[in-house]
Amino acid sequence: MASDPTDRLRDLGSFIREQRSSSRLSLRRLSELAGISNPYLSQIERGLRRPSAEILQQIAKGLAISAETLYVRAGILDADRESDLEVHIRADQNLTPEQRQALIQIYRSFVGDLDEPADSTASSDQETGV
Repeated sequence: MASDPTDRLRDLGSFIREQRSSSRLSLRRLSELAGISNPYLSQIERGLRRPSAEILQQIAKGLAISAETLYVRAGILDADRESDLEVHIRADQNLTPEQRQALIQIYRSFVGDLDEPADSTASSDQETGV
C-alpha cells in the first residue's frame, strides 16, 4: 500500500473499482446503492477526491464489504490492525457477509491462541479427546 497521500487515493480508487467490477456493478448502480452521485464516485475511483469516512462506509455497504477494509486502504485505520488474510476474506465476493465475519472471528481466535504456551494446547486437546 502506498504511503504518499496522492498514491494512497489512487490505490483506494483502484481498489473500489476492482471491487465494483468483481461484484458486476456499474458505476451508476454502485452510486445508487451508496447514495452518492455518479460523478463523485467516478472521481473517487480515479483518485481525484478524498472521501470521508461516512462516504467510505456508504460505498462499503453498496459493495457488501466491510467499511474497515476501505478505512485501511484510505489510511484512516492502521493497516496493522487488520491482517492481509482478513482483507482477503472481506473482499471475497463468494462469501456472504455473515460467512466473512465468522471466518474472521475464527481466524482471530486462532491467532489469539498463539500467545498461550504450547503445552496448554496439547493438554486441552487431550481433555477433549482430539
